Amino acid sequence: MQESAARGFRAYTAKHLDDLLRRAGLDDEGRIRVRAVATVLPFRTNAYVVDHLIDWSVVPDDPIYRLVFPQADMLPEADVTRLAGLLRGGAPNAEIQAVAHGVRERLNPHPAGQLDLNVPHIGADPVPGMQHKYPETVLFFPKQGQTCHAYCTYCFRWAQFVGEPDLKFASNDVASLVGYLKDHPEVTGVLITGGDPMVMGEPVLRRYLEPLLGLEQLESIRIGTKALAYWPQRFVSDPDADDTLRLLASVVETGKNLALMAHFSHPREMESPLVEAAVKRVRATGAVIRTQAPLIRSINDRAETWSSMWRAQVAMGMVPYYMFVERDTGPQDYFAVPLARAYEIFRDAYASVSGLCRTVRGPSMSATPGKVCVDGVAEIAGQRVFVLHLIQARDPGLVGRPFFARYDPAAVWLTDLRPAFADRFPFEPAEVGPVMAEPATVEPAGSVMAEPATVEPAGSVMAEPAAVGLVPAARRMPA
Repeated sequence: MQESAARGFRAYTAKHLDDLLRRAGLDDEGRIRVRAVATVLPFRTNAYVVDHLIDWSVVPDDPIYRLVFPQADMLPEADVTRLAGLLRGGAPNAEIQAVAHGVRERLNPHPAGQLDLNVPHIGADPVPGMQHKYPETVLFFPKQGQTCHAYCTYCFRWAQFVGEPDLKFASNDVASLVGYLKDHPEVTGVLITGGDPMVMGEPVLRRYLEPLLGLEQLESIRIGTKALAYWPQRFVSDPDADDTLRLLASVVETGKNLALMAHFSHPREMESPLVEAAVKRVRATGAVIRTQAPLIRSINDRAETWSSMWRAQVAMGMVPYYMFVERDTGPQDYFAVPLARAYEIFRDAYASVSGLCRTVRGPSMSATPGKVCVDGVAEIAGQRVFVLHLIQARDPGLVGRPFFARYDPAAVWLTDLRPAFADRFPFEPAEVGPVMAEPATVEPAGSVMAEPATVEPAGSVMAEPAAVGLVPAARRMPA
């Protein structure tokens, strides 16, 4: 594309994958099996990531390589073998896509009630390209922003990028967004998301942002982006970089809080001087940069990785915001870290940084009832339990209320957990069982972790050899 040439941006897609895999040293069979995975899950990267972020001398173990390149064992072996056979035999694309579609359907393409519970309505009609899960926040998916400079292999929004319209959130109707917001004065924040809105040029981005500025009810506008990691040139040397920064400054000048929700998955993504320059330029507009990423096995599943990342972010003036748990979608079984281990990683990283880094929250599951945070592992009334609370919830009355789940070393998601001290979790329907025990019968918020003798010491959460055999087959992590 002419614009891409002017920007110096070069995208690599599935048609380039075989050549890139040769560079990685994969043999014929290895390459075709990776290509088989890429018929199901999206692949896209760019020259900046390939030439400046990946250390090709340690591929396939390099974390950035694993972050953007599909792996042959990301999907069930039988599916990969079937698709590889079709590719090897030169099957028609329609046949390959039909098989790939069947695999996608089993990967929970829209987790956490995105289609059933999050889509708002005007009257009886659903509003395209929007989600309204929490009372005060609306998500909007601009049509032109539903791609990224590069795709992460763990992406929970992979269904946006596979060319199936029924799986995609997107809208170019900003008037409907504004009308919906006026009808819902409880909404005080809008998150422009994708994809990545920062793939849009300044004139298009302006078309979506400017109509929001006159809404007095809005206190904040957030833009979800990984551009700082995958294409920092967007804020430094792109032809419309200066215009984009002026647009961001104009949002701040209206008195609204503007936050870039920046996705950084690994410290290496921040090592380029371009990133430092981009961050400085964005912060100079008055916008805040908050950082977040999921905890991903084989990419950033070490406490040292997170503490290094948070310290670097604070040094640059960014605000660590969330460590997420890999969602129950796509190749979750490949990338997920058990909740017990996730808690250990977060705790150890959190303990090794200064207070300025401790704005971060996690490990947090963006599940159907809300953002569920794992606060720790404790012994209460002779029972080993996970201590949890909702950071955010569909039902605001549940926010901040502690609850408990039976300790399970194999659990990787909320649905793997079972209640402790009650027959149901507080967000589950009452007809499932008795109401959760009265708060007076359990430790009040903030006190559960106060007695060192009851809390698991560092390194001990996963220390039960007998528990290894408890991992269900569907949850066992690949070697």
